[in-house]
Amino acid sequence: MHDQDQFDRAFLRARVAQFRDQVARRLDGSLSEEEFRPLRLMNGVYLQLHAYMLRVAIPYGTLNARQMRALADIATRWDKGYGHFTTRQNIQFNWPRLVDVPDMLDALAEVGLHAIQTSGNTIRNVTADHFAGAAADEVEDPRPWAELLRQWSTDHAEFQGLPRKFKIALSGARRDRAVLHAHDIGLQILRGEAGEPGFRVLAGGGLGRTPVKAQLLRGFLPARDLLPYVEAVVSTYNLLGRRDNKYKARIKITLRETGLAPFREMVEQRFALLRPDFAGADQALLARLRRQFAPPALRRAALDGFRAARRRDPVFRAWCDTNLTAHRQPDHAIVTVSLKAHGATPGDASAAQMRLLADLAEQYSHDELRISHEQNVILPHVHKADLPALHAALRGAGLATANVGLASDIIACPGMDYCALATARSIPVAQAIARRLEALRIERDIGPLRIKISGCINACGHHHLGDIGILGLDRAGVENYQITLGGDAGSGNLGENYALGERAGPGFANDQILPAVERLIQAYLRLRTGPDEAFADTFRRLGAAPFRAALYPDEASENARKSDQKTDPQDDQPNDQPNDQPENRADAA
Repeated sequence: MHDQDQFDRAFLRARVAQFRDQVARRLDGSLSEEEFRPLRLMNGVYLQLHAYMLRVAIPYGTLNARQMRALADIATRWDKGYGHFTTRQNIQFNWPRLVDVPDMLDALAEVGLHAIQTSGNTIRNVTADHFAGAAADEVEDPRPWAELLRQWSTDHAEFQGLPRKFKIALSGARRDRAVLHAHDIGLQILRGEAGEPGFRVLAGGGLGRTPVKAQLLRGFLPARDLLPYVEAVVSTYNLLGRRDNKYKARIKITLRETGLAPFREMVEQRFALLRPDFAGADQALLARLRRQFAPPALRRAALDGFRAARRRDPVFRAWCDTNLTAHRQPDHAIVTVSLKAHGATPGDASAAQMRLLADLAEQYSHDELRISHEQNVILPHVHKADLPALHAALRGAGLATANVGLASDIIACPGMDYCALATARSIPVAQAIARRLEALRIERDIGPLRIKISGCINACGHHHLGDIGILGLDRAGVENYQITLGGDAGSGNLGENYALGERAGPGFANDQILPAVERLIQAYLRLRTGPDEAFADTFRRLGAAPFRAALYPDEASENARKSDQKTDPQDDQPNDQPNDQPENRADAA
């Protein structure tokens, strides 16, 4: 992990002192809320529905035990005893008093954490594959590169007033676990023909009100060129991006309006000007960072106890089947700790749970934890011999839910329970779906299924990328939930299956969304060719029509009735209502 030096510590102390003065001036009335707003946002402080909220960066999703304990202490001392892990590898504290925020930031700085640039029109927290440094399919650990980008972008003078927020994600594996196509810049480490490292560079992705798949900017960028090339991309966007309309200010709109080829040409011209300025200091820093991120010394041990526990204990076996991922060393495993116990708030962890996870990281995972964009916690380096004891400890704390990748492993934003931008609730919908799945006991029969819920069009819950996506909206003061189908965050090689979900039709009232989701799941179980055909494969094979028919059975019945009338040989009158008219109306809603 990155070890902060004296400069880092001094920088954070100075930044907190500066913000402490700004808070004092806000509290004594010297600063109005309008004047204070850009200052607090640059330090991760939001004003939500009921209170201020502090968003803390977890750079590239990596924590050590000391940092996790600090988060638990902050939750206990200044919040309500819990934190909420987000889809951007951040943690949010929803109930701080403004007067306490500088003290919270001081406590974070003591362990090398901060909230800088977790908001505002700047480069946000750099995210990465949550299995980085451990995955069996990894080409190279992307975290040294992510730390290089973090240091370069923090307080970068040119990029503190971008047209809109800017998000960068990295992956070091051919399988995309960082949702690269949904980012302003997505970077994937590859090997060239001679085995040299380089990056596949994507640009212009995003979700929100205008979901767009990122476009390929460079197929192979030599690794040494990463920093000047990324600076060229961001500075080109800073020049071209619109500032007259915030809804058209993201780089995805800039690319659409400029065109990929002209934008790429401008980036290359800017890159040619910048490249000579990067004379090797970045590579010297990268070399130091690589040493800091050197893999831990993994021990060898017999696996007899692990194998016996699998045979003996069906609960342990079920957990192993869902919550473990292949490690680069075969006698180890990557453990995903689900924060999605049935009926719980997705992504929430209590202070007690955070402290336990810190203890377990020290005892079993070489003092390393990861936070995933799927709102779970990862122990990346666990010897299989330790898994029975680890599972027992997790089970005692309510953290051993065996549902990773299953239907109750739901991504959900805070929604209208907290967020001032939300138009509907997300958390109660996620809880209701998970409880229903538990009651039906069909999750394992269903198999892998991604349900993602957003409480507004900003899409913080990634609903566009779910097998089943749910978007909560306000319809004349009433919560209404639209369903999208067939989204994919990029599960194939190099993200090749990335897809934005199709809107199924009219939305559902709050008391109808759970039955609608249940109809979809039951339809999938009927339609699939067998238990090995995942929902995504069934949807790609059959398309949306049979799922829409399950969602809207009254319309399907009416369509069938009209079709029977039209084809009845005794009825020779023309049918002036096309058979697909109700579905067309649904598409237009």
